[in-house]
Amino acid sequence: MKIKKYIGLFIFLGILISIIYILLAVKPLSYEYQFTPVWKINTSNPAIKEIPQDKKRQFFHLGQTLGYFDEDGNISVYKTFPSKVSISDYYFATYDSEAQNTEFFHNNGEKAGVIEASGFPYFVDDLIYVFLPGGCSFSKCSETGKILWTFEGTLPITAFAAKKNYTAIGFANGTIKVLDNETGNTLIDFAPGGSDYPIILGLDISDDGQYIASISGHNQQRFVLSHREENQQKIVYHKFFEHDSPYRTVVHFCNDGKRIFYNFYEGLGVYDIDNKTEKTIAIKDKIISVEETENFVILLGKDKTNYTLTIIDDTNTQEGSFSFTAESAFVHAIGNDIYLGKDNTISRLTVSKE
Repeated sequence: MKIKKYIGLFIFLGILISIIYILLAVKPLSYEYQFTPVWKINTSNPAIKEIPQDKKRQFFHLGQTLGYFDEDGNISVYKTFPSKVSISDYYFATYDSEAQNTEFFHNNGEKAGVIEASGFPYFVDDLIYVFLPGGCSFSKCSETGKILWTFEGTLPITAFAAKKNYTAIGFANGTIKVLDNETGNTLIDFAPGGSDYPIILGLDISDDGQYIASISGHNQQRFVLSHREENQQKIVYHKFFEHDSPYRTVVHFCNDGKRIFYNFYEGLGVYDIDNKTEKTIAIKDKIISVEETENFVILLGKDKTNYTLTIIDDTNTQEGSFSFTAESAFVHAIGNDIYLGKDNTISRLTVSKE
């Protein structure tokens, strides 16, 4: 009789304990980045469509083909070429090893001008350069190809970074020069040093010209961040690597100017200027491209014919990645969309956190 008397209490306590356990055990699911396909187009003999002037054109270079497309997958310019190409979202030019007086074109296919020099054209957004024979000198050109100024050097150029107001150059002897884009005058001339065999392997300059980041040297290779104080560069952070890498590498200031990404043998190094903190993200492949949106950074890595696309968020955390095989590939990122090209296709993927 006593058991029957208390059976209701036992049931109540069992239910109460179950509810408490469920409440304590339940954890909110973490959000993950999801890639949602929007469209996919083939770049083999595509239909050419006119793109309105107010729509952004993005370039593609896959194998021996080049062109421009918009966010809806319309291709407005398509060309094949036998030898070499330089291309940006604004200009393109094809050329060979004997390049001289090279014609170059706007992103709508119309002729922009002629680069009035012998050498290889190089476009960075709407900036136009030509690297002169010998690998030690280059010229900056106008929007029609006329030479504005020329830097004449005697040492091989091993790293190059161009921003709206500044051009930074790294040399085989380990020195770095920063030139004023209007005049070509040298603003900064310094050497990061610290290695037995100096050479600049990676280089970038902040948009305001105040910071220079570089990877330099063999036998005590290191990453160096310097800050301009009057007309001198002061090293504000450096890191020696345990092992050297013999290759040119990526050094990249993020758009906000607060973070620097650099690729070295351990993966991706991230240095935060405001917090003065450094972090390494293990990424196996050699990084060949860095693209940014407001919320994340897209890295494209390559190991032979294997490519890996990686997302890094604004907390410097690797949020996702996937790999694919291709002979050639590229990535662009705008808004929450990724435009991924591989071999003869271009795909638009929307990135969301779900």
